[in-house]
Amino acid sequence: MEMIDEKMKNAVSHFEKELSSLRTSRANPKMLDSIMVDAYGNKNPINQIGNVTIPDASTISIQIWDTSLIKVVETSIIESNLGINPQSDGNIIRLNIPKLSEERRLELSKLASQYSENAKVSIRNIRREVIEGEKKNKKDNNTSEDEYKKNVDQIQNITNQYIEKIDVITSEKKTEILKV
Repeated sequence: MEMIDEKMKNAVSHFEKELSSLRTSRANPKMLDSIMVDAYGNKNPINQIGNVTIPDASTISIQIWDTSLIKVVETSIIESNLGINPQSDGNIIRLNIPKLSEERRLELSKLASQYSENAKVSIRNIRREVIEGEKKNKKDNNTSEDEYKKNVDQIQNITNQYIEKIDVITSEKKTEILKV
């Protein structure tokens, strides 16, 4: 049962990472986590080629260590789906986070729901795989019928806990997105 718990924790962790990349009205350095920059022949996250700071609630500041990469970073930000235009003074890139329109808030809320549903599908797939393993054990006479039913119930309880956790996280994120 530890294996199923670990796999489901990883699925929830991945879901939380996806949600953290959704833009709200507040500046959040995690918004940049999904943006990869071509630097030194590799794709690197922005936080590995510069310092990302939040000087105020509506600004993200990026100080790139190698100033020759500033244009590349700006291009990567523009090409991302954040909808933010970077402003550079030659040393520091600033991202002003505009207030979200009602339409954009609803779009982001729907996207959060979509991420939530994908995470739930992932959790259910893990449940299905583990139950199939239990069926195989039962068929090979390694477990009794009572033991099999007990294990399946335990797997379902763990699944329900993680689905509930995803619902709570989604609800909190939607509230944050829709808050003006």
